[in-house]
Amino acid sequence: MGQDHADAATATSAVPPVAARREADTQTDRSWVEARVWTAPMLAALESGVKGGRWYSLMDKVWALQTLQAAWERVQAANGAHGVDQMSVRRFGQNAEGYLRELSQALATGRYRPQPLRRVDIPKASGGQRPLGIPTVKDRVVQAALKLVIEPIFEREFEPTSWGFRPRRGCKDALREVDRHLKAGRTWVVDADVQACFDSIDHERLMRLVERRISDGKVLALLRLLLKQEVLQGLQCWTPAQGTPQGAVISPLLANVFLHELDVVMRERGHALVRYADDFVVLCDTQAQADAALAHIRQWTDSVGLRLHPQKTRVGNCLLSGQGFEFLGYRFEAGRRDARGKSQQALRDRVRLRTRRTSGQSLARIIEQLNPLLRGWFGYFKHGQARTLATLDAFVRRRLRSILCKREGRSYVYHRSRYNHQRWPNAFFAEQGLFTMYQAWLQASQSR
Repeated sequence: MGQDHADAATATSAVPPVAARREADTQTDRSWVEARVWTAPMLAALESGVKGGRWYSLMDKVWALQTLQAAWERVQAANGAHGVDQMSVRRFGQNAEGYLRELSQALATGRYRPQPLRRVDIPKASGGQRPLGIPTVKDRVVQAALKLVIEPIFEREFEPTSWGFRPRRGCKDALREVDRHLKAGRTWVVDADVQACFDSIDHERLMRLVERRISDGKVLALLRLLLKQEVLQGLQCWTPAQGTPQGAVISPLLANVFLHELDVVMRERGHALVRYADDFVVLCDTQAQADAALAHIRQWTDSVGLRLHPQKTRVGNCLLSGQGFEFLGYRFEAGRRDARGKSQQALRDRVRLRTRRTSGQSLARIIEQLNPLLRGWFGYFKHGQARTLATLDAFVRRRLRSILCKREGRSYVYHRSRYNHQRWPNAFFAEQGLFTMYQAWLQASQSR
């Protein structure tokens, strides 16, 4: 038996069979599929399989008015910024029926051409910049319609180890899966980081993967148009040679189609992969298994034109200090799970924006703006360390005391003094309705 197969056999013995997990997986539930697009006969064909495994005659579903209407409803709910044509979601909505009819006719006659993406750079928690390509509202509707039509076809075969940008799956599900593996003793972790994954996807390889399931030439042509969509930033305009733009409606699905091969490779090798879009970890029983998993990942990424970040890809035993890993906002280290430092800093920065000392808003109004932020953050990170929550609560109260101190004409140095704690104790802010994460954690712990 070769070393690769020996490693796979050893790893497989520790990982629950994929088939067993699939039986109870939500991907077998098709209630999320848009009924205005996928009729009962189409769903039956999806379940039983179409001839040759490839779908024909899908374009008429894309340009159908009921599909475009369903797509528009999703775009409208997501809102979002305008594209290069300056048309907002609200303005589109004022004549949605007319615009949808125009789009339907353009798609049906082959006249549809997407406008350039508006390129913007947004700051990343790491300090860098993340490029976003913002389509026009019209193009977002077309992409959403295309997604409604083709997503069920690919969703049927996606692996249960993939959690990102899929129906009825999310970050918390992926984190629970990580917890499950860690509790089973798989503490040797491959923490892999693919450099610029979305921007590095090879167009021709991606289209070959799509063509395995779709043979409608018009749908394939539309996909190629979207992949080759021009990008406009300032006075510069260019056509991307590779990649699928972050910010486009269709991009997460296409990325999952591309990365599905990795899921299959890991499953065939017997590795416990947990993937959320391009962020993934592999959890193993031993260092030997983790080293083998990383080798398999490198082999696959090299074969498809992707590259692992040399400084951010590592193998470690997360039970040991200094060898932990970060995944979806959390840090797992030394047997504990907590909000990672960048996640905490991001919250502090957002709190600062809402609690400037020069704010002229009433305390009640400031607290009203803070509470949804704090509740949302707690809802995601409530499984972290209670001490972290208490520390962040104290930070919020210091910011509020600083505002109140300034309004009384006291200098900034007073905001940490014993006087201010006596003047505005913690109970004062509770009476004003300030959401306290530590108290919420205590209540949740008691109920559990």
